[in-house]
Amino acid sequence: MSQAATAQKPEAQPETRGGVVPYISVDGAVKASEFYQKAFGAEEVARQPVDEKGRTMHIHLYINGGSLMLSDPYPEYGYPWQQPQGCTLTLRVDDIDFWWKRGVDAGMEVVTPVEVMFWGDRYGQYRDPFGFLWALVSAVK
Repeated sequence: MSQAATAQKPEAQPETRGGVVPYISVDGAVKASEFYQKAFGAEEVARQPVDEKGRTMHIHLYINGGSLMLSDPYPEYGYPWQQPQGCTLTLRVDDIDFWWKRGVDAGMEVVTPVEVMFWGDRYGQYRDPFGFLWALVSAVK
């Protein structure tokens, strides 16, 4: 293969983990990535460069063994920002107390405190600064 052909070869993308992968539009994808790293121990594995307005079209994170993908809104291309609604991002974790405290310490707003639910698991919900609702669930030990 010539040098020119090699130079144009796209970079290999990180593995996409999980059966259903949320791809969320968030107003401030770079800030959201930094927040999720603090709140959930996320690992950023890919990011497209930011444009002149500070937006990025793609960030790929690993959280708790799965993928979460983010982008900023691009209204000029038909993708305006919309208030998150109608979904909850759920993490099934082994140590809910650890995960819960880390999220609260990072700035998550408590919606439903962690407690044992009628179905038998410990469960709680909180909202991130970008408007997304997150749930943590763990077996009772």
